[in-house]
Amino acid sequence: MIRGALRIGFGTASLLAGGWVLRALQGAPAALGASPTEIETVARRSPNYRDGGFDNLEPASMMSIEAEQQRLLVRELIGSRSVTRPAGPVPVVTPTPAAPASQGSVCWFGHSSALIELDGYRVLADPVWSRRCSPSQAVGPERMHDVPAPLEALAAVDAVVISHDHYDHLDMETITGLARTQRAPFVVPLGIGAHLRRWGIPESRIVELDWHESHTIGDLTLVCTPARHFSGRLLTRNTTLWASWVILGPRHRAFFGGDTGYTKSFAEIGAEHGPFDVTLLPIGAYHPAWPDIHMNPEEAVRAHLDVAEADRGLLVPIHWATFRLAPHPWSEPVERLLRAADAEKVQVVVPKPGQRVERDAPPASDPWWRF
Repeated sequence: MIRGALRIGFGTASLLAGGWVLRALQGAPAALGASPTEIETVARRSPNYRDGGFDNLEPASMMSIEAEQQRLLVRELIGSRSVTRPAGPVPVVTPTPAAPASQGSVCWFGHSSALIELDGYRVLADPVWSRRCSPSQAVGPERMHDVPAPLEALAAVDAVVISHDHYDHLDMETITGLARTQRAPFVVPLGIGAHLRRWGIPESRIVELDWHESHTIGDLTLVCTPARHFSGRLLTRNTTLWASWVILGPRHRAFFGGDTGYTKSFAEIGAEHGPFDVTLLPIGAYHPAWPDIHMNPEEAVRAHLDVAEADRGLLVPIHWATFRLAPHPWSEPVERLLRAADAEKVQVVVPKPGQRVERDAPPASDPWWRF
């Protein structure tokens, strides 16, 4: 059961607990994206693509969950609903688009969706605006707070980057909406372009990269870098690549972790492209059943130290607060993060959904998640 849920990319074990789920999915074939055959045309050009799929540079033990662990996880997911949800309404800030773009700031929209402004450029990362992260709006994890602003209210961006093709990071309705409201290219890991083409995105707006490949937009460089995760939107897994992203401006640098377990690749990324002025690193949806494909908060601090300087780089946590994807308490990730960061003297800012934070002038601490 866990394997099936992970293949679909929901991140929750209870979703496949009945044939009603499959019936719900029948109404959403377009959201499933491209077939493995369509994807392979591009994916097979990579040396990282073997035997019909991509592999992690470090094996992930998530792939062999024992039956007892599966049963335990299902019980936890079903029995911990109250603690895994916020105790009150999550405060949401309506962002005001900056003009011109900032020299170094992050506007977090919830989960892993963020607008990164660097040296006058804007990069929108993993945008998900739908009510559910699912191929069907009838089932799947539902938002626990409102979207801070409609897509139409976003300032013009220079690029949209995607980390991988799970539903909580690649959403068909958001992508097609951005295709209508923005002119920026979609810069994605290998294979994800096939999903976009299936959804009607013009080839001229799709840039597909392998690990360590880069794309330049004016003075902005986007580098596709390794992550430790997996991919898949239904029954096939790892046909598309997953990635983290290095965002290089003329003077400042940002690192977007996307969705990943801790990996030695972070130190290599830091040595080659860092140190970074700001990092966006996932801190939520961890569990002992999948220790290598989602970082816990302490590992996020360790990853930040791998790519940034403790007394210089700002850590902005992502991949928490918006969707219920694991049975840990809702606010536990950020509380653990702050304790771990304080011990290592790492500067952390935890924005409200929609709040824009400046790298050089982060706001004072506001524990808005405590009810």
